[in-house]
Amino acid sequence: MIPYSNLIAIDKSAKTPVFLQISTVLTENIRKGIIPAGARLPGSRALADVLGLHRQTVVAAYDELLAQGWLETRAARGTFVSRSIPEIRPLALGKNVPEPGFSGKKAGFPFIIDPNLALPVLKGTNALAFNDGFPDVRLAPLDALSRAYRTVLRQGFRKNLLFYADTSGEGSLRAAMADYLRETRGLPVGTDNVLITRGSTMAIYLAAQTVLRPGDVVVVGEISYGSANLIFKKTGALLQTVPVDKRGLDVDAIEELCKKRPVRMVYVTPHHHYPTTVTMPAERRLRLLQLAQTYRFCVLEDDYDYDFHYDCNPILPLAGADSGGHVIYVGSLCKAISPALRVGYAVAPAEVIESMAQVRRIIDRQGDNLLEAAVAMLFREGEMRRHLKKAQKTYHRRRDIFCNLLKNELGNVVEFSKPTGGMAVWTTFDPAVSLPDLAKKAKENGLYIPDGSTYSNGQNAARLGFASVNEEEMERGMGVLRALLK
Repeated sequence: MIPYSNLIAIDKSAKTPVFLQISTVLTENIRKGIIPAGARLPGSRALADVLGLHRQTVVAAYDELLAQGWLETRAARGTFVSRSIPEIRPLALGKNVPEPGFSGKKAGFPFIIDPNLALPVLKGTNALAFNDGFPDVRLAPLDALSRAYRTVLRQGFRKNLLFYADTSGEGSLRAAMADYLRETRGLPVGTDNVLITRGSTMAIYLAAQTVLRPGDVVVVGEISYGSANLIFKKTGALLQTVPVDKRGLDVDAIEELCKKRPVRMVYVTPHHHYPTTVTMPAERRLRLLQLAQTYRFCVLEDDYDYDFHYDCNPILPLAGADSGGHVIYVGSLCKAISPALRVGYAVAPAEVIESMAQVRRIIDRQGDNLLEAAVAMLFREGEMRRHLKKAQKTYHRRRDIFCNLLKNELGNVVEFSKPTGGMAVWTTFDPAVSLPDLAKKAKENGLYIPDGSTYSNGQNAARLGFASVNEEEMERGMGVLRALLK
C-alpha cells in the first residue's frame, strides 16, 4: 500500500494552489517509479480524507493529471496511472537520486564545453573601479532616451515597430547611422551598407561567420582583443600573431606572413589599439590597404571608441580610404552612452551586409526595433551629438587629471604614455609588483582594477579606465593603490 499521506505534503500558505501541489507531487512520484504505471489511485473521497482536504480539491488534481495524460479512468473501477507510461524502476535506497526537472546541476546528455570560453564575465557594480575603459553612465542622456522611447512605443503599431522586421536593423537607425558615419568619419556609405547589431561583439561574430572558414588564417596583434580572438577560433580559423609597437600592428610582419601563406582576414583596432591605446599612423594604414588589395584579404576594422579623441583631430578610419571593398568596419554606441544599450553596427559592401544579415537571422532574428527607433530619434533631434560633445569634453578633462594622479601617486612603480584618446590608460607595472595580487587586494579594499588576465602576451600591464570616475573618485582610488604599493 502506497503511503499517500507521507508522499503528499500540502502547504496551504504557499502561492501554488493546493490542487496543483497534489498533481505535482503525484507526477514526480510517477516519474520516479514510486507510483508505477497501471497503479490504482485512491478514490477522491478517500484521498481527501487522508489529506484533510475537501473532496473537490482532489477531484481538481485528478482532472489536471487526466488532462495531461498521466492518469486514466476505467469504468466502474476507478482512477489509474496510465498504462502507456513506461515502466520506471525506482532507485534503491542509498543511491544518489537525481533532482527532478532542471533543478539538478548535471545534464543527462553529452554536450560541448569549450575551456577557452570559461572566462570571468565582468558585471556592473556600484563599487569604485578603474575599469577596462567604460563610459560614465551618469552622463547618459537618459531623459531624452526615455522621451524618445515613449514616443516610438506609442507609434509602434502604426510604424510596424511591434512586428517582425528587417534582419539588417530598423530602417531609421540604419539611415541615421549612415548619415552620421559620412559626416564624422568620411565613410562613403548608404543605408544598404549598414547593419545594426547588438553591440560590436555581435558585429565581429557575424563578420567572422561570413568571411572565415575552418583553416583560414586570421592575423591579430601579439596583444589583442581576447573576445575577437575567441570568435575567430570558434570558426576553426588559425590565428597568426604579429608584433605590436608604439604605432600599432607591424605591417611589415603582416606582409611577410602573406608571402608565406594565404591570409583571409586581418583584425585591427587602428584608432586606439586594444589594449595598448596607441594610434596607427596614416602611412601604416595605407600600406595595410595596399596589402589587402594585393593579397585579397579582408580587413576587419574595430573602431570601438572613435568618438573620443583629445589632442588633435582623429585620423579617419581605414574604411574611408578603402577603394577596393576590402574593409568591414564595426563600432558601437555602447561606449558612447552605456554598455547596457546594446546597439552596434557593421559597415561593408552591400552584398556582405546582406550575407551577414542572413547569418544574424538564425541567431537573433532582429534587434530591438523600439530601442533602435528611439536611438534614431536621438540622432535626428541632435541629442546624440550634444551628448557626445559633452562626454568628449568631460573625458578629456578626466584623462588629464587621471594621468597627473597616476604620475604623482604611482610614478615610481608604473610606466605609461598619456593616450591621445579613448577611455583608459595602458599602464605597465614594475616587475616586482604582482598585478593579480594587487587587483585582489584592491578589490578587498573597495577598488576594482583589471588583473591583466584578459590580455595576451603575459605583460604585467592593464588598462586603467578613467572615463567612468570623477575627480574625487580618482583620488580615492589612487589612495587605495598608493597604500597597497607602499
